[in-house]
Amino acid sequence: MLGANCVTPINSKGLKNGAKLGYILAVVSLLPLVVITLAPFFTGDFQLTNITGAWLPQDWSWDLKHILIILGLFAMAEWSAVAWESAAIFGPEYKNPNTDTPKALLVCGLICLVLYVLVQTSVIGALGVKGVLADPISPMLPLAKLSLGPIGGSIAILMLVAAMILIIQTAFLSSARSIYSMAIEGNLPSIFGKLNANGNPVNAMIADGLFNMCLILLGSPTAILSASAVGYIVANGMSLFAYVKSKKDPEFSKLERPFKAPRGWTEIALATGILNIPFFLIGIIYISTLESGWIATAVGFVVLLLYVPIWSHLQKNELKTAKKQEAVLLAE
Repeated sequence: MLGANCVTPINSKGLKNGAKLGYILAVVSLLPLVVITLAPFFTGDFQLTNITGAWLPQDWSWDLKHILIILGLFAMAEWSAVAWESAAIFGPEYKNPNTDTPKALLVCGLICLVLYVLVQTSVIGALGVKGVLADPISPMLPLAKLSLGPIGGSIAILMLVAAMILIIQTAFLSSARSIYSMAIEGNLPSIFGKLNANGNPVNAMIADGLFNMCLILLGSPTAILSASAVGYIVANGMSLFAYVKSKKDPEFSKLERPFKAPRGWTEIALATGILNIPFFLIGIIYISTLESGWIATAVGFVVLLLYVPIWSHLQKNELKTAKKQEAVLLAE
């Protein structure tokens, strides 16, 4: 919440200022991350046997329990590594949405793919599974100290702080813009669709900050992650099914689109949607209850279900307004 309060004044001045802050934070966080991650390969601290000798825990068995754990881990990995779709949220703001949107998505996806694999490989290869378990919150700190010496810890702390602010900045801007887009489409109260003098949805930003403050009450990072992952898997799965419907339904397929995905992506979206719901969803529910109990899992579902009465109320009001306008026209 403190981070959100810090970036709100900058973001409220317009997307350009928010983008500049994002560039600075990306450089400050990504460059040290790359250096720390690659260092073990050159210093000799990376041991391939740490990876090849520990594919599965010693007590592993392919029963239902462990399969559900794998599905839950996939869901958490998706939440943490696949959320670059936020680049598409700003599609309408780009100069050339039909070309800039896919470029932004492709670049973000490639960065996430490379870094996600590289960081995991370097950390496990240098520290081993036991080393990661000894410092599960921030294994980058011992990795930096191991490869770069005493100065490595300072570099890692600087990187982690910048990365944390960057995550807050990215999530804050994209979620506020999503709330704004839903408001102007009539799917959220119109108060969130108001812009300030600089063209930014400050009301949506404030609502987003307050919501994040409520999540902090869950008490632990794991519980917050669990609740967020549950919501993300449901929302991501539903959006994929919505895409498939928009392509298959004649009523929606005729809508004009600035960017169209190539052939074959409808089937890929359907398959990925089925992976999310029900498989990943069942897995994340199971692993969340194991780690954090039912409260965090319930919070994820309650937040999603709260939207249903809000949307229904807005649709009823919109229908009433449309009928009134129709009656006025008939009277004239």
